[in-house]
Amino acid sequence: MIRPKKYLGQHFLKDQAVAREIADALTGFGEYLQVLEIGPGTGVLTRHLLQKPEWNIWMIDVDTESTQYLKEQFPNGSERIILGDFLNWDAGAIVPSPFAVIGNFPYNISSQIFFRILELRQSVPEVVCMLQKEVAQRLVSPPGNKVYGILSVFLQAYYQLEYLFEVPPQCFYPRPKVYSAVIRLQTLAKPQLDCNERIFRTLVKRGFQNRRKTLRNALKAFNLPQEIRTLKLLDQRAEQLTVDDYVTLTKTITPFWNP
Repeated sequence: MIRPKKYLGQHFLKDQAVAREIADALTGFGEYLQVLEIGPGTGVLTRHLLQKPEWNIWMIDVDTESTQYLKEQFPNGSERIILGDFLNWDAGAIVPSPFAVIGNFPYNISSQIFFRILELRQSVPEVVCMLQKEVAQRLVSPPGNKVYGILSVFLQAYYQLEYLFEVPPQCFYPRPKVYSAVIRLQTLAKPQLDCNERIFRTLVKRGFQNRRKTLRNALKAFNLPQEIRTLKLLDQRAEQLTVDDYVTLTKTITPFWNP
C-alpha cells in the first residue's frame, strides 16, 4: 500500500460509495471522450471511472510510488498513467481535446489547479472535484458574500458552478482535520468574455487586493479620468460586483486604460 506523503498533501479517499458518487457526477457535458484524473493516489476513484466505457480515462500524479502502484492495479490502462505535475504539464500534447478533469485535489494546491484549468478552459468543458469545504464554498459563492473572491469571479466568468455534496473526514486516510466538498463546473456558452480579458483580470485582482476599499479607491493608482471616477459601480467594494458588473466596468474603462 502507498504511504501518504505529508509534503504532497495526500489524503487518500477510501470510501467506495463516495468514490462512486464522484464518478457519477460527470455528466458528459460537451460530449467529450477523454477524462483526466488529477492525483489518483491509490486508485479508489479511478476504479469507478474505469467502469464507464464511454470515456477514456487518463491519470496524472507527481508521486512515483502512486503511478507505479496504479500501473500494477490497472495494467490495461498503464499507457494512460502519467508521472507529472498538472500545474506545468502540457496536457494538449498528450490528452486529446476536449477532456474533463476530475479528482480529489490536494488542499495545498487546489487554487493553483483551478488557475491552470482556467488557462486550459477552451479544452476543459467539465470539472468534478473534491476539495476543502471552505474553499468549495468560496468558489461557488455569489457576490455580496465575504468569502467571494478573485477565483470565485474568474471561475464564474467561464463556468457554471454547483456545490454537490460534502464528505466527512472519516472517508479518508489519513483523516484530514476538515470536511471536504465536491463541486461541478460546466463551461458557459461563451468561451471568451465580451471585454478585454487582460484588463478584466487586472481590475478583479486589484479590487480584491484592497477589498475593504471601494473600487474607486482600490483603482486610484490607475489615474482614471474624472468621467470614469464618477461611475456608480465604483462606489461598491470588489465583493459586491457580479461577473457582468466587472465586464461592464472593463468595457467602460478600456478606452481610458493606461496603467
